[in-house]
Amino acid sequence: MRKYLLLFSIIFFVLAVHAQKKPLDHSVYDGWQSIGERMISNDGKFVVYTINPQEGDGILYIQQTDGKKLIEINRGYNAKISEDNRFVILKIKSAYQQTRTARIQKKKPDEMPKDSLAIVDMNTLHVEKIARIKSYKLPEKSSMWLAYLLEKPLADANRQRGEQDSLSRVNAIAKMADSLSKVADSLRNKIAEVQTKGLSVLLPKRDNKTAPKPNEENVEEGTDLVLINLSTNAKQTFHLVNDYAFSKTANQLVIKTTKKNGDATVKATVTLLDLEKNNSHIVLNGLNEAKGFAFDEEGKQLAFVAERDSAKKESLKFYKLYYYKTGLDSAQLLADKFTKGIADKWSVSEFSTIAFSKSGKRLFFATAPVISLKDTSLPEFERVSVDIWNYKDEDLMTAQLYNLERDLKRNYLARYDFDNKEVVQLSNEKTGRVLQTSEGDGDIFYSSSDFGKRIERQWQGYSLNDINTVDPMTGSVNNIKKDFKGEVYASSTGKYLLMYSEKEKKYAVYNSRTKQTYTIGNDIPFALYEEDNDVPDDPKPHGIVKWVQDDKYVLIYDKYDVWKVDPEAKEKSITITNGRKDRLEHRYVNIDNEEKFIKPDQKLYFRIFSESDKSAGIETTDLAKASSQIIFKEKVSIGSVFAKAKNSETILLSKETYEHSPNLFTRSLITNNEVKLSSTNPQQSNYNWGTAELFKWKAYTGKETEGILYKPENFDAKKKYPMIVYYYERNNNTLYSYQPPAPTPSRLNISFFVSRGYVVFVPDIWYTSGHPGKNAYDYIVSGTKALIKQGYIDSTKLGLQGQSWGGYQTAILITQTNLFAAAWAGAPVVDMFSAYGGIRWESGVNRQMQYEHGQSRIGSTPWDRRDLYIENSPFFHLQNIKTPLVIMSNDNDGAVPWYQGIEFFTAMRRLHKPVWLLNYNGEQHNLVERKNRKDISIREQQYFDWLLKGEKPAKWITDGVPATMKGRDWGLKIE
Repeated sequence: MRKYLLLFSIIFFVLAVHAQKKPLDHSVYDGWQSIGERMISNDGKFVVYTINPQEGDGILYIQQTDGKKLIEINRGYNAKISEDNRFVILKIKSAYQQTRTARIQKKKPDEMPKDSLAIVDMNTLHVEKIARIKSYKLPEKSSMWLAYLLEKPLADANRQRGEQDSLSRVNAIAKMADSLSKVADSLRNKIAEVQTKGLSVLLPKRDNKTAPKPNEENVEEGTDLVLINLSTNAKQTFHLVNDYAFSKTANQLVIKTTKKNGDATVKATVTLLDLEKNNSHIVLNGLNEAKGFAFDEEGKQLAFVAERDSAKKESLKFYKLYYYKTGLDSAQLLADKFTKGIADKWSVSEFSTIAFSKSGKRLFFATAPVISLKDTSLPEFERVSVDIWNYKDEDLMTAQLYNLERDLKRNYLARYDFDNKEVVQLSNEKTGRVLQTSEGDGDIFYSSSDFGKRIERQWQGYSLNDINTVDPMTGSVNNIKKDFKGEVYASSTGKYLLMYSEKEKKYAVYNSRTKQTYTIGNDIPFALYEEDNDVPDDPKPHGIVKWVQDDKYVLIYDKYDVWKVDPEAKEKSITITNGRKDRLEHRYVNIDNEEKFIKPDQKLYFRIFSESDKSAGIETTDLAKASSQIIFKEKVSIGSVFAKAKNSETILLSKETYEHSPNLFTRSLITNNEVKLSSTNPQQSNYNWGTAELFKWKAYTGKETEGILYKPENFDAKKKYPMIVYYYERNNNTLYSYQPPAPTPSRLNISFFVSRGYVVFVPDIWYTSGHPGKNAYDYIVSGTKALIKQGYIDSTKLGLQGQSWGGYQTAILITQTNLFAAAWAGAPVVDMFSAYGGIRWESGVNRQMQYEHGQSRIGSTPWDRRDLYIENSPFFHLQNIKTPLVIMSNDNDGAVPWYQGIEFFTAMRRLHKPVWLLNYNGEQHNLVERKNRKDISIREQQYFDWLLKGEKPAKWITDGVPATMKGRDWGLKIE
């Protein structure tokens, strides 16, 4: 009897604890955690990672890979581990509340809280902190040096402002009393007296030889740069620095300093520090600006661009290419606008990406056409401001204006020829971007260009390209393929160019030695392209892993596997993985950032995903033996980050499920032992959570279909639940993805609603060209009715929620069925005719391509298939709607023109349909501001609770919020 009583007590206790779990509310968001940056040391002995709340201060952890915690640093971020594993360097943010208070007080930028630097000695775990830093840098291949740039000292910033204010006042007085020299002299004497008392008021004197020249302007002065030898802790400080860069092996450090305002004796310089010989050398003096610093692999050569002619901000500036190597007295001028090889009215680009080839024998930079300054001969108020649209323009004016800053910086690859002392231009407006080979040392480069063919992008969504070879020695260009649509992949040496033709759905190789083009991979019996493509356009390829060393093979994906393919098309293609039998997708994980090609005996790491049960894992493949081993495969999502220790058989990865928050794990590839490192969101156990499962049914099309069904943790199949259906396109691969409760930018906050007693259903939708509206009905409604048959869904309490394309599907669905009691559409398109001609303001491009070849899937123009535009436009069927609807349509939406929401609202209002429109002022397609995300999350809950749970409606629903009350009453109160 006592045994039964004890058992009963335990059961009662468990049920009581379970019953005490709370539903999620809107107060939980800020503290909900996620894993941020994460990395593993080269020796595999420790990891560094951050755990951050949604709002507030995060923590950086340093932890042994066996799980032992070493150190925690509040607000740590932007960490790096030194090459020798000896140090961890990181930044420390100012406290969230401190920054918030400063923003409330409208502090000036210099007065805002600044980051600190932390240096962690992993031998002693001692932490050294340095206040107020702008940036820091570690060399790529050395563990000896660290450099960091400081902010202006706060006291100096205040003093300088006071000095500038004093100077402005005195100059104003001096100007007004120019003829009264005695008064001016008296003022100067008084200022000089103040100076002697330590206030350092800056006033240029009449005969001051260091006064700025009339054509010079003040600059943003640099600050102190500190260089630390990490092995000795010796420090050196350099003043007025605003840019710096290490060579790869840290044998050199280049420093760029600014001039000092008011002191003409201090010039801006470029200084090179030889860190091996412990000496420094000014390589360029008296400049206005220098940038783009680049060393060769050995750190013996340095190149950069600089401007020395005009200090005026509004002057036309001509940059020049400078070069320095060991043994020279100073940097040499290599190229300017007069150098042979640079076209007339072109010059060295200020925005050059400068790089030496791997061998250091070639130097690449960029040139660009000289763009004249704006005409300032007329005052601003008399200048005409007009945009002139011309049908011959390759880009619409909206796109040109959107990309204006980018286009003003556009530049073209060139090579400086040291032998002939001339510039060899490798690209221009017509030849397009260049693919270098052999890390810049290749005998042949390639280019692709859509010059003269871009107008068609307006309705095609793509442009055809001409594929060319480029001779890096002469710059000569020869065409390989005209009007090509697809992807190109240059081999590592450049001997081959792999081309996937979307039209032909095949791979071909151009052989630069034989000048022949031929197909490869014809013996592969499976599609190498996305066979599930359901937009009215040619399918994209699955792509390639990489080329094998010396271009012996190329590794190409099909849907599930990787094939080793001979670029000469002589050897038989073989698969190096074996995923098709079990529908196991393999995708390569690059564990070496410097990897340029695959070595013949290399061990490859693949992220694997089971199409059948949605499990995931890691698999290794021995390329030489074509043998594979699954390290693990579990019913989890492993996240996007996977890392392996450089010198150890230890990996770092994250795992999550819907029920379990993401956490970090280490795993030994030798013993297969796994260790859990982090423990995020322990508070979740206090809340009613939920479960996620696959739900399968037969759609009205006859297709067996999948969706994800989310149920409350305390689900009881004997009860009836309200259900919200959320959708986009296909989401079954997110079965094991964690859904944190977070204020939503637009989509349904799944875990929040599930916690509060809703069932949420996310069905997959498959499309056919011309009928996206019918497709939405066929899959969403069929799936919903299949769930109703299960017996636990209340068929009178069904809701719809979709954003963007999902918002459109909400709009079209409620014109076709009255099954749903409440609907919510974010950024929907309601009229495909007007939307077809609209602009995507986030890019400036026209939306025609989206309807003819893209997501909207009409596959034709409005004048060719008017019937399809009418069929799929909710606007023409609004009279059928009986479902109450909330629309979110924001006035700064860059994807869907917000007038679509206005058309929707005004038409439903005219038809006396219950409808509400939320316009978050200045907001984008998906809400960005956290305050707005929180607001819409509350309104969404209030709306669905009212119609699906019978709760009282909020004031904004019943009475609205008039403009006179905007900012005074948000209408969230429930009477």
